[in-house]
Amino acid sequence: MKQFSLSFVLIIIMGLCAIAQPRATKVQLHLVPDHANALYKAGENAKVKIMATDCGMALNDVVVNYEVSEDLMTPHITKSITLKGNEATINIGSMKKNGFLRVKATVEKDGKKYSSISTVGFDTEKLQPTVTQPDDFNSFWNGQLETARKIDLQPTMTLIPERCTDKVNVYHISYCNINNTRMYGTLTMPKADGKYPAILRFPGAGVGEKSGDVAHAAKGAIVLEFGIHGIPVNLTGSTIYSDLNGGALASYPTYNIDNRYSYYYKRVYVGCVRGIDFIETLPQFNGKIGTFGGSQGGALSIVTSALDNRINATVAYFPALCDLEGYVHNRAGGWPHVFKNKDNRTPEKLNTARYYDVTNFARNLSAPIKYFVGYNDLTCAPTTTRSTYNIITAPKSLIVGENNGHWLYPEQTNALWDWIFEQLK
Repeated sequence: MKQFSLSFVLIIIMGLCAIAQPRATKVQLHLVPDHANALYKAGENAKVKIMATDCGMALNDVVVNYEVSEDLMTPHITKSITLKGNEATINIGSMKKNGFLRVKATVEKDGKKYSSISTVGFDTEKLQPTVTQPDDFNSFWNGQLETARKIDLQPTMTLIPERCTDKVNVYHISYCNINNTRMYGTLTMPKADGKYPAILRFPGAGVGEKSGDVAHAAKGAIVLEFGIHGIPVNLTGSTIYSDLNGGALASYPTYNIDNRYSYYYKRVYVGCVRGIDFIETLPQFNGKIGTFGGSQGGALSIVTSALDNRINATVAYFPALCDLEGYVHNRAGGWPHVFKNKDNRTPEKLNTARYYDVTNFARNLSAPIKYFVGYNDLTCAPTTTRSTYNIITAPKSLIVGENNGHWLYPEQTNALWDWIFEQLK
């Protein structure tokens, strides 16, 4: 096994952190696996070097407590080590199966605790999801879409002058959806004459205003930014979104999960697909369309692409709702982690979840997809997102964030946007 220099690696990491890492603290713990890509063969031991810094200066003779667990599982190692000579090496063990092993380290300084995590993978390219696709999966969704398409869209477009720029018009839009509801969104479109590709941009979890993607529309695309809850997305200054987030829609990802015909996401999935029908009503649309989103938005990006072959390209970063029943098989399950609670593991809920599990939609993808997995993601666990990627048979490419949590560096975000614009040329 090759030796590696922690000091050299840390210089690079601290430089990156100063520029791009979302949250930096005065005291930091740096965890560096002894394999540069944080990947190992099943059965191979993984070692991690630890260094603690205060304002960038190394801390010596401090106690670091650490625990090791499989992805989102209960820790099976709990130990402590004293940093001598500014750093220490710990053996976090191995996995005989395919998957991810995570170490969480904590140090206390001036009465405050600081923590960091590092995740390594074992034969991750062989990792497979636990969920199976129901025999009538495709016929079920074909039936839902057939019913939805009998509904007249009755689209509306209202210009929002205060948000328009010299290059882009911004509209609040809506169209009819199932169950006597409407889908709402913010549409941004180049002002210049011509025809443009379209990008459906899906939201992460929660309820909120959608201000519109002026920046990417200015680069030559029609961008429809969705709201999924059947309420307008232009209520500036209103408390309705925060009220719904904390009240009526606080647990929406689990509403009616015991019934595949009335589960909350049925209206959402169908409504997102009908967004393609809305785009096709626009005379400025050139016929090429892509989907883009992360977390819940990554899930909706995959679902929409899988349900409609008019999609030409798909971007999904750390998609939610993947391999939901992983917990039933003693491993991480996908957000919203409904089956982490054993009381939820009823036949009705498990059966419904299989019709909405993004992994089962990913099996049906045909358009090219650009995909992102973050190893330190505690929201959409890499066990769920990487295993889903592995079963995709469509043309695909993967970006790995070895130290990413549930976030992207700007360079990674730019790479995803560059890719989809290239695909939609």
